[in-house]
Amino acid sequence: MDTRINGVRYDSRRVREGDVFFAIPGEHTDGHRYIAQALDAGASAIVHQRRVAESRSSAAVFVQTPSIRRALSHAAASFYDHPSRDLFCIGITGTDGKSTTAYLLYQLLNGLGVQAGLLSTVLVDTGTGIRANPFRQSTPEAPEVHHLLAEMRSGGMTHAVVEATSHGLSGKTERLADVWWRGAIMTNISHEHLEFHGSFERYRSDKARLFSGLDRELTGTPFGEFAVINSDDPNAGVFRDATNRRLYTYSASGRPADVRAVDVDVAADSTRFRVEVEGSRYDAQLNLPGGFNVDNALAALIGAKAATRSGWATVIEKLPILRPLKGRMERVDEGQGFSVVVDFAHTPGSFEQVLPQVRNLTSGRLIVVFGSAGERDRQKRKLQGRVADRYADVIILADEDPRGEKPQRILEEIAAGCRRHRREHDLFLVPERREAIRRALRLATVGDTVLLLGKGHESSIIYEDGAVDWDELTVARELLNDMGYRNG
Repeated sequence: MDTRINGVRYDSRRVREGDVFFAIPGEHTDGHRYIAQALDAGASAIVHQRRVAESRSSAAVFVQTPSIRRALSHAAASFYDHPSRDLFCIGITGTDGKSTTAYLLYQLLNGLGVQAGLLSTVLVDTGTGIRANPFRQSTPEAPEVHHLLAEMRSGGMTHAVVEATSHGLSGKTERLADVWWRGAIMTNISHEHLEFHGSFERYRSDKARLFSGLDRELTGTPFGEFAVINSDDPNAGVFRDATNRRLYTYSASGRPADVRAVDVDVAADSTRFRVEVEGSRYDAQLNLPGGFNVDNALAALIGAKAATRSGWATVIEKLPILRPLKGRMERVDEGQGFSVVVDFAHTPGSFEQVLPQVRNLTSGRLIVVFGSAGERDRQKRKLQGRVADRYADVIILADEDPRGEKPQRILEEIAAGCRRHRREHDLFLVPERREAIRRALRLATVGDTVLLLGKGHESSIIYEDGAVDWDELTVARELLNDMGYRNG
């Protein structure tokens, strides 16, 4: 059909003259209801999944497909002339550490002289400099993904580091179905997003689609080049079996692996260790807080070496240049005699990484403020409570993103896991997050650490009636100033 297409849209409010509109059935509404609106806006084609009454008065072409998500992915990749095939795309998946590992790899590649772009939950760089991710979704819809990759290609980028979430990889959304991967990295797998995937096995399988995607062939030649897997994770075998590409394993706990971190020495703001690889041992330093960043750095180190074919020593020498993401183990210092740390940890697995390490670096009490997202995986809430119960001296439960759920019910479900703590003694349920943080700061004394978990870099808290602006670092600083602390 000789129909010119000027853009690919799935939101009828954004349709312009000559666009093709994909009527996607969603969780909260159905795109088929907005076909007339898209036609009024000038859509030249309508792609739909269920039967619709075609408008005979419209010159638009109507196309029915059994899988509109897959069709949208194909169309977006084709419209932007398959940018991922012209870039060395490296996907990073896992439950925790994806954004940090992506940012570390992005920094390493550019530090090695490679023009690399970035698409992650937190940050985006398409060739015009680093900026905040403008999308609420960690992995945006396929048209945005391919548009951003096309910008990287136009901007002279040769490599792209892409955070590949389970939602983006899932067959339910197909957001990343037509990205051609050259490399894949797995950080770890733990309990998350079961409300979407239905089971842990499905969640893990959707993550592994990144690795099976390496084995696709382009013009008869395998496109993928390497895979990186955390051998410390009990699910490593699932990812190992998902691909036939060159495999690298890493470990920060002493397990057998291609690349190992040994003699790890963790300080408050940095970590020293040695890298064992191919029979050699190299001294390494990270100017990043938290020993768990050793895992992230090993994954990024291998990815940079494999993508650039640099020597191990060359890449390891670049580790000190790495800087942390906003809201990842970030300290708030206004001259108070206790530590205040903001981190994005929001899963039982990330709690298991962060809490014991902060506990070990704290001479006084560990006071933790956190919550759990509404309308998301309810099973993890009690698990979060159990981890905090083991390591925290004081627990203050607060809103994270309640959405349409009752905030108090969410906090009660977390509190069910906090069996060692007593209500109104060392366990407090304070839904309003600013007040919860204020309570934590007022309880803190010299030598204590106040650890604020779950919001990190995020810029809002989502309630039933919408989102309210939020910046955890700014709020903590303001409350410390109110208490009379002010650095300088």
